[in-house]
Amino acid sequence: MDVGMTLPVMEPDLWAEGAATLESWSRAVDEGPWSSLCWGERMAFDNPDSLTLLGAVAAWTSRARLTTTVVVPQLHDPVSLAKSLATGDRLCGGRLSVGLGVGGREEDYRAAGAPLATKTMREMADRVAVMKRVWAGERVVDSVLPVGPPPVQPGGPELLVGTLGPRTIRSAASWADGLAGMSLDLDLAEMAKVFTTTRDAWADEGRRTPRLTTSFWFALGSPDVAREQVRRHLRHYMNWIPEQYVDALAATAGFAGTPADLRDVLRRIEDLGCDEVQLIPTDSSVDQVHQLADLV
Repeated sequence: MDVGMTLPVMEPDLWAEGAATLESWSRAVDEGPWSSLCWGERMAFDNPDSLTLLGAVAAWTSRARLTTTVVVPQLHDPVSLAKSLATGDRLCGGRLSVGLGVGGREEDYRAAGAPLATKTMREMADRVAVMKRVWAGERVVDSVLPVGPPPVQPGGPELLVGTLGPRTIRSAASWADGLAGMSLDLDLAEMAKVFTTTRDAWADEGRRTPRLTTSFWFALGSPDVAREQVRRHLRHYMNWIPEQYVDALAATAGFAGTPADLRDVLRRIEDLGCDEVQLIPTDSSVDQVHQLADLV
């Protein structure tokens, strides 16, 4: 099983040193044993724009796979999004994987000027179909030349569906290459069930075995200190939810403990047949990347 690392794009002090934090994290991950460098998308928040960041991390790295976890197609014009992702695939030499999801925040749709009526699995699938036509070199608009550039990866970047629900998994089995999962509370029994649902959905479509990835928040240290770090992070990140509900979630969310304990958790997830775990930091210090390098 591979282990990837997520950039701290949702941390409140991300921009305290300009772009230095993002660059130092990107280089540390690329120079270490990590399989991928990941980041998520939000609109009504102070995180970097996902597609702009893709260009920067492509320049800062040369080895690790670059993974969006996740982009919401309905927040973008599909032809423009296809062009941006193909450009990113070119800039990173074919190292791009794209997680796609419907998204759960209506404020992001409003910020992007996207109709809430498009917040459906069917709309996401329709937009993916347009993107794949662009990557195949079809003329999807009335133009002299097709929209380019063509991606490095034939047919376009790897596409992973970002979801927690079985309905979305089954609906994406016809177009996605695998799963960009997320575990809120590290319930391994539930994780195993999601993996089985994904494998079965792909088999029902007559497709090859899907790539299975999952992610979860982490904080290192003594249990009490680490758990408080998770709580602080979630209060900032889940700012659309009343704090009392966030605090209740934070009591069990993700992982809070020592690197040795984290190693045990990763081994148990590996036993479920997971292809890659993508860790999500709850602090902006790059020391975490170095601290966990030996573990990975």
